[in-house]
Amino acid sequence: MPPAVGTAQGPASRPAGATDDRELVRRAQRADQEAFEELVRRHQHRVFAVAGGILRRREDVEDIAQQVFVKAYFSLKRFDQRAAFSTWLYKITVNECWDLLRKKKVRPLLYESDLSEEQARQVITSGEKENPGPDIREKIEARDRVERLLEGLDERDRLMLILKEVQGFSIEEIAAVLNLNANTVKVRLFRARRRVVSQAKKRGDSV
Repeated sequence: MPPAVGTAQGPASRPAGATDDRELVRRAQRADQEAFEELVRRHQHRVFAVAGGILRRREDVEDIAQQVFVKAYFSLKRFDQRAAFSTWLYKITVNECWDLLRKKKVRPLLYESDLSEEQARQVITSGEKENPGPDIREKIEARDRVERLLEGLDERDRLMLILKEVQGFSIEEIAAVLNLNANTVKVRLFRARRRVVSQAKKRGDSV
């Protein structure tokens, strides 16, 4: 049986000389339980991150994370490793989230309310790379400001911004997870950052 998934936590550290994902997948496909448990430890943080970028309720995020690893466990023998295990896993996560929202008939919402103040700074100030100007970090007073600044973005752009600037996903990872061209992701991230900074200035968050 697949191992239980914990609650959201920091990314697991990988010891020097640790086995790479491809080898762990090969072993897990041969019913090596410990190999699959190691894959869970390595990737559960980012599974939470992807799910948390789409869903609002923490209980839903934790339920989805468990479902994702159960599904991965029973589908692993069909995984041919042409893509990275992580990409395959995050695609499952996105699909499970959309399925849940369709069942609930809920419009996708970003999990902004659970961002820390430091994470909020990362999101908002990321746009300053393309639009240099006064530092708006010192103007941030509360996490609800992040929600107001991001409310003008569509759900996919908000998710991309959180994955890139808060969770550290690469452009290629985001493109693979969301089934988008890498150039499309770059353009949409650039525009999203500009819109966030513009909205911050309109609200008086910079001078």
